[in-house]
Amino acid sequence: MIARRRPPTLTMTPNRSTGNRRCNKKEKDTMIKQRRALLVGALFSGAVLAFAGCSSGGGAQEEEPEAGGTGAPAVESTGLTIAMVTHEAPGDTFWDKIRAGAEAAAERHGVELTYSNDNAADGQATLIQNAIDSEVDGLAVTLAFSEAVQPAVEAAVDAGIPTVAFNQGIDTWEEYGTMMYFGSDETLAGNTVGERIGEEGGGKALCVIQEQGSAALEARCAGVAETFPDTENINVDGTDLPGTQASLTAKLQEDTEITHVVTLGAPIALAALDSISSAGSEATVVTFDLNADAAQAILDGDILFSVDQQPYVQGYLAVSSLWLNLTNGNDIGGGLPVLTGPSIVDSENIEQILPYAENNTR
Repeated sequence: MIARRRPPTLTMTPNRSTGNRRCNKKEKDTMIKQRRALLVGALFSGAVLAFAGCSSGGGAQEEEPEAGGTGAPAVESTGLTIAMVTHEAPGDTFWDKIRAGAEAAAERHGVELTYSNDNAADGQATLIQNAIDSEVDGLAVTLAFSEAVQPAVEAAVDAGIPTVAFNQGIDTWEEYGTMMYFGSDETLAGNTVGERIGEEGGGKALCVIQEQGSAALEARCAGVAETFPDTENINVDGTDLPGTQASLTAKLQEDTEITHVVTLGAPIALAALDSISSAGSEATVVTFDLNADAAQAILDGDILFSVDQQPYVQGYLAVSSLWLNLTNGNDIGGGLPVLTGPSIVDSENIEQILPYAENNTR
């Protein structure tokens, strides 16, 4: 098992609601060890509550829950509104899991969730300002375009709105004043991929970036190159899958030394499989993230493995953490990012995970 690195941030911004003091390095190291136990405990508690809600009648409920739902009876509304603002691109099914997790948490805790997204930096900043103007009680935001959305995020914090970051922004969330962060360490995830490619005897890796300028995606490929230096990047437009497939086919035909294609999203992985077939290449696909089709491809042996950041968990914890803060003054993580990944999905555990992927929760 690959050891986790400590996140790069070593200082703690005092929490506005609790006034936490700064932690020294020794305390930080202790909290890092405790963080995974905290996250597992939180998820276990949620699972127990969901199970209790499903079985409290002594048998099956009359109505089946929707995919990704909690299956629990509705709770009384708290009157709280939480806004979630992301950089979701049109047609990217990855975000369905984020929303499923967020909606399950909102239903569980009796809060109203408003979701909005814009893949343009200025547009996302405008949506954050709209949430401020609407006087929401809490805000969860992705920081893919850190500098562009920084003023809007800081405005939310200055307005006294409890704000958490998730999915992207592991290096900037504290600087912008957000209270907590939920996501994967993308550099560590990339390192994991590079190491495994090396263990597989790889010759050359092609890392496919489907959204140029995304800090998280570039960190993934940089992480791969750190542990597997013979890695080349290629930029494609992830919203144009036929164009992506054509670009990868041409690259594989041009460079026959490529042994591994590393994709940064499940839809791109499936396009890469078609490209490998069209190019007559023998390259192997490794991917980040997961969907039902990619999970099936792992089971079938077409994709070697996936590095999953568990987006359902990110959405669930973003909403749940705000509810806990608003109703009980809690904060999670001890001033450190709460890591939801990397989590490896391969031939050893895919049979367990596939049903959850098909249910849109994994």
